[in-house]
Amino acid sequence: MPSLPQERVIQGPSPLDLNTELPYQSTMKRKIRKKKKKGTITANVAGTKFEIVRLVIDEMGFMKTPDEDETSNLIWCDSAVQQEKIAELQNYQRINHFPGMGEICRKDFLARNMTKMIKSRPLDYTFVPRTWIFPAEYTQFQNYMKELKKKRKQKTFIVKPANGAMGHGISLIRNGDKLPSQDHLIVQEYIEKPFLMEGYKFDLRIYILITSCDPLKIFLYHDGLVRMGTEKYIPPNESNLTQLYMHLTNYSVNKHNERFERDETENKGSKRSIKWFTEFLQANQHDVAKFWSDISELVVKTLIVAEPHVLHAYRMCRPGQPPGSESVCFEVLGFDILLDRKLKPWLLEINRAPSFGTDQKIDYDVKRGVLLNALKLLNIRTSDKRRNLAKQKAEAQRRLYGQNSIKRLLPGSSDWEQQRHQLERRKEELKERLAQVRKQILKEEHENRHMGNYRRIYPPEDKTLLEKYENLLAVAFQTFLSGRAALFQRELNNPLKRMKEEDILDLLEQCEIDDEKLMGKTAKPRGPKPLSSMPESTEMMKRQKYCSSESSYDSSSSSSESDGSGKEEYENKRGEKQVTYDLKQSSHYKLIQQSSSIRRSVSCPRSISSQSPSSADNRPFSAQQMIASRPTSGSRSHSLNRASSYMRHLPHGSDASSANSQMSESLRQLRTKEQEDHLTSQTLFVLKDMKIRFPGKSDAESLLLIEDIIDNWKYHKTKVASYWLIKLDSAKQRKVLDIVKTSVRTILPRIWKVPDVEEVNLYRIFNRVFNRLLWSHGQGLWNCFCDSGSSWESIFSKSPEVVTPLQLQCCQRLVELCKQCLLVVYKYTTDTRGSLSGVGTDWGNSRTEQGQQSQT
Repeated sequence: MPSLPQERVIQGPSPLDLNTELPYQSTMKRKIRKKKKKGTITANVAGTKFEIVRLVIDEMGFMKTPDEDETSNLIWCDSAVQQEKIAELQNYQRINHFPGMGEICRKDFLARNMTKMIKSRPLDYTFVPRTWIFPAEYTQFQNYMKELKKKRKQKTFIVKPANGAMGHGISLIRNGDKLPSQDHLIVQEYIEKPFLMEGYKFDLRIYILITSCDPLKIFLYHDGLVRMGTEKYIPPNESNLTQLYMHLTNYSVNKHNERFERDETENKGSKRSIKWFTEFLQANQHDVAKFWSDISELVVKTLIVAEPHVLHAYRMCRPGQPPGSESVCFEVLGFDILLDRKLKPWLLEINRAPSFGTDQKIDYDVKRGVLLNALKLLNIRTSDKRRNLAKQKAEAQRRLYGQNSIKRLLPGSSDWEQQRHQLERRKEELKERLAQVRKQILKEEHENRHMGNYRRIYPPEDKTLLEKYENLLAVAFQTFLSGRAALFQRELNNPLKRMKEEDILDLLEQCEIDDEKLMGKTAKPRGPKPLSSMPESTEMMKRQKYCSSESSYDSSSSSSESDGSGKEEYENKRGEKQVTYDLKQSSHYKLIQQSSSIRRSVSCPRSISSQSPSSADNRPFSAQQMIASRPTSGSRSHSLNRASSYMRHLPHGSDASSANSQMSESLRQLRTKEQEDHLTSQTLFVLKDMKIRFPGKSDAESLLLIEDIIDNWKYHKTKVASYWLIKLDSAKQRKVLDIVKTSVRTILPRIWKVPDVEEVNLYRIFNRVFNRLLWSHGQGLWNCFCDSGSSWESIFSKSPEVVTPLQLQCCQRLVELCKQCLLVVYKYTTDTRGSLSGVGTDWGNSRTEQGQQSQT
C-alpha cells in the first residue's frame, strides 16, 4: 500500500482556497473583546478550529465570550466532551455533543452494535456490509475465508483501523492469511459494484441534526457533498488493490492526487453538491423521492441503535430532569454513505465531528447552511437564562414550603380518602403532561417555521412508519439495555405520551367531574377549554372554514339532518381519534352518518390504566367531533372544561329561561329508574333491528355473506386478523367502528327525546365499550372473535358504576354489530380488490341511507 504524502505548507494564498480568506476577515474582530451586553445570546467557540463556525455565530448575532467563560448560552467543541461537563451545564445552555454517541461513531463500536441489531431484526438492517472486528472475530473471519475457497469464490475486503479517521491506515485485501490476528482492525466486505458518475466512484456526506434524545428528534439536511475518487474505477483485482485514489473516496486522501479537480461550480470537479446530484438523478430518470426515503430510513434506523446508549448516558448526566424537558445537548453528525449500482445506500461510517473546513466555495455554501439552519432550529433565546433562574427559585420555594405537594395517604384510610388521593395524583400527572404537550406544540411550531433546508425524519408524519420505528426502538432497548428495558418500555407505552392537548383536557375535565361527585357537589356548567395553540397554518385554515360553516349551522337549526352530515364531513377531515367497546350476539344493523354531539367517555383515573400502549393514539372520545365545541383559541375561556353541549343549543335572550326550564323538565323525566329501564329496552329493540348491508346487496344477501364467513372461519380467520390487526392503522380501525357508532349516536336522541346524546348515560357506557374494542390496536375487538384475552366486559367489573342487565344486553348487541361490520368491510375490500387499508367514502354514504331506512 503506498504511503500518503504529507500535508504541504502553502506559502501564498490560493485563489480558490476560501480558508485563507475567512481567518483574514475575522482576525481583528477576535482580538477585540466586546463588553457583554444584557439580553445578548453568548457563545463560547474556543473549542473549534473552524472559522466558518465563528462566522455563522456572528451572522446569528451571538456574542463570542472569552475562552474561560463556561456560562455561555452556546458551547461549541470540535471533539467529544466529557460527561462531567454536560452534567455541570445549566438548563439554558446548549452544547454540540451528546454523551454516548461514540457507540455508533467509532468503527468498532458501530460494527458491534449493528451486529447485535442484525441478529434481532435481520430484514431491517441490510444496509451495513458484513463486518468482522479484530482480534475478537479473527477466527470467524478465517473460517469464512475457508468457506469461500471451498466454493471457489474470491471476494475483496477493506481493512480499517478500529478508531481511525481521514482515510489513514486503510487498505484492500483478497487474501486474509496475511492479516495480523492481534491488531485492532475492522474488516468489511468491499462493495465491488458501486454506482459510478462519469466513471468515478463516489460517496455522499449527509448531514444530520439531532436536537433531542428524550424524546428523539432527527432532522436531515437536504444537501451535502458528493466526494469523488480521482482515478477511473475498475473492479478490484490483484493489480489495482493498492490504487487508493480509485477505491477510496475520502477527501483527505484524494486531495493529494494531482488529478484532484477544484472547481467553483457545483457540477464539475472532484467535490460536488448533493443538490446537483439529485438533479442528475432526475435527469437520468431515477426516482429521487425513493432516494431520499432510503437515505432517511438508513439514518433513522442507525440512530435507533444509538438511542438506548445516548438516552441512558444523557440521563446519567442530567439526573432528575423530567422526560420531555429541554435538551442541553444537540449534535451535527456526518453520515458517509455509498450507493451501489441499484442506488441502494450502504452505511460506511459516521463522523461525530465532521470537518467544517472550507477549502472550496462548495464547502462554504453547504456547511454554512448546515450550521446556520441548525442554530435557528435550536431556538436559543435571551430569556432562557432568566427563566431558568426563576424556575429554580420557584422549585426551591416549593420544596421549602411544601406547596402543591400531595399529602401522603395514611394507613387505614377509608375508600373515599383513597379515591380522592388517586384522583389528586391523576390530576397532577395530567397537568404535568399538559404543560409538556403545550411546550412541545410551541417548539414544533418554531421548528416548522425555521426548518430551512432541514427535514424532520423522526418522528415521521406517517403513522405506519412511526409504529415501525417504535417497534425497532423497543427491540433496541431490549437488546442493549436488557436490565433497564422494562423501565424504558413503560415510558414508551405510556398512554399519555401520544395524547394531544384536547385529550388531556378531556381527562382533566372528567377528573373534576369525578371529584365533584365524590365531594357530593352538584356539577358546574363547563366552559370551553382553552387550547394553547392551534395546528399548523393549513390545518388552521381548515378549522376556520369548518367553524364558520358550523356557526351558520348553530344559528339555523341544531337538529337538521343535513347539518349533521356536514358535521361528519368536518369530523372526517379532522381525523378524529376515538376509543372502543364490544358485544357477543348475532344480528344485523344499518349504518348512519355521525350526529352532531358526543360525550367524553373516559373516566379518570381508570381511563388511562385501561388503555394499552398501542391504543394510546386512540384518543378518548372528545368534543372534537362536534364543531360547535371547538371554538378558536382566541374565543376560549381560561377554564379547563368545555360547556355542556346542551347549553350550546339553548336560545339567547328572553327565550333562555324557558328553554332552561324545558331542559330541566326533560332531565327530571329520566331520573326514575322505571322510565330509564323502559327507554333502555326500547334502545335494545332498535339495536336488534339494525342490520349491516353489503353495498349493492339486500339484507338477506348480506346476512348470507356474514354467515358464510363464520361457517368457513378457519379459512378466513388469518386473513381477517391480518386485515384488522396489521393492514389497518388506528385511524382506519376507528373509521370501521364509526359506521356503527354514528348510527347509534343518531338513534339515541330520538329514543330518549333529548337534544344532546351526551346527556344519555347509556351512550357514555357505549363509549367505554368502543374504547375497549380499539384497545391495543384493535386487539379488544379481535378477542371477541377468538374468545381469548381480556374481555370487554371486564371494564364493568373494575368500575364502581353499576350496569343493569338491560344495559349489558345493549352493549352485547353493540359488540355483535361491530363484529359484523368488520366482516362486511373485510369482504367488501376483498371482493372489489380495493385497498385493504381503508374504507371509501361511498361506503359511509351507502350506510347512511340504509341506517335512515332502518329507523323509519
